[in-house]
Amino acid sequence: MLFSTKQNSYTMETFYTDEQIFIPIISDYGFKVTFGNEANTLFLRKALQALIKSKIPIKEVKFDKNTFEGISQDGRSGIFDLACTDENNNHFIVEMQYGEAPYFVQRMKFYALHKFNAMVKRGKFDYGTLTKIYCVAILANNIFPYPQFHSVANLRSEQGELFDEQMSFITVELDKFVLQESDCQTDLEKLIYTMKTIHTVTKPTQFPQFWDEEWLKIAIDELDSRKMTPDEKASLEILIARNAEAVKAESRKIKEAINKKNIETINNALEMGLSIEQTAKLADVSPEFVNNVIQNNLK
Repeated sequence: MLFSTKQNSYTMETFYTDEQIFIPIISDYGFKVTFGNEANTLFLRKALQALIKSKIPIKEVKFDKNTFEGISQDGRSGIFDLACTDENNNHFIVEMQYGEAPYFVQRMKFYALHKFNAMVKRGKFDYGTLTKIYCVAILANNIFPYPQFHSVANLRSEQGELFDEQMSFITVELDKFVLQESDCQTDLEKLIYTMKTIHTVTKPTQFPQFWDEEWLKIAIDELDSRKMTPDEKASLEILIARNAEAVKAESRKIKEAINKKNIETINNALEMGLSIEQTAKLADVSPEFVNNVIQNNLK
C-alpha cells in the first residue's frame, strides 16, 4: 500500500493547546494566514519558489478566487486549497493534507487537469502559449515508498527522459523530514523545518537564526496566538474541534474500505487453496484477522 493508516503527531487534536504560543502552519487557520495572506504575499512567493526549486524569484501572485474561492475546507481530512498565478501567468495549486491520503495523487491530477482544461480555449488556440501548472501537495503522512521528503514529477518516457514539463506535481511528506536546525541550508529546508516545529516553540530563545529572515518572520508573526483576540481564539478552537471530527470520520471510512478489500482478498486466496499464513501475507493482515474472517464467514 502507498499510504499509511496510522495516526501521527499531526492530528488536529494535538495541534494547539493553551500552552502553545504559535499556531501550526499545517492547520486551517495557520495555512490561511501564511500561504493565504493576501495583504503580504512575500512568504507565499518565497515558499512557492522553494517548493518548485526555481532559481527565479516570483515577483507577484494573484489569488485565483474564481476557481477555488480562496481558502476552502471540504471535510475530507482537513484539506485546504489555494490557487494563484504569478506575473508570468504560471498557475499554482497548493493542497495541505494532515489526515490520511489514499488516492491523493489522483486528486492532484484532477485539480491540475481541471486547470489545464480551463486554459484551453475554444476556437483558434495556440498550445504553444500554455503557461506552466504547478500542483503542490504538502502532506503530514507518507504516501510514497521512497525516502526523500520532497519530490517533483513530470511526464517522462520509459527511459526517464523528460517528455513534457508544462505540468509539474510537487509533493512534500513532512513525516520524512528529519533535518535539524543546523542542517537547514536551502529555503526549502528552512520552510519545511518551520512547518514541522513552529508550534512546538515556547520561548523566543528557541528560534533558529534563519527565522529572522523577512519571509519567515512575516509568517511566524501571523501565527503568534498572543496577538489573537478572544473571539479569534474561540473561533480557532471551534475550527480545531470540527476538523478533528472530520479527520476521525474520514479515518473510519478509509479503514472500513481497507477491511472490505482485505476480506475480499482473503476469501479469494482461501478459495485458491492458500494457507492461513500465505493468505495473511498476501492481504497484509495478521493470521488472527484471517481466522476471524473464516469463523464469522465475512464476505
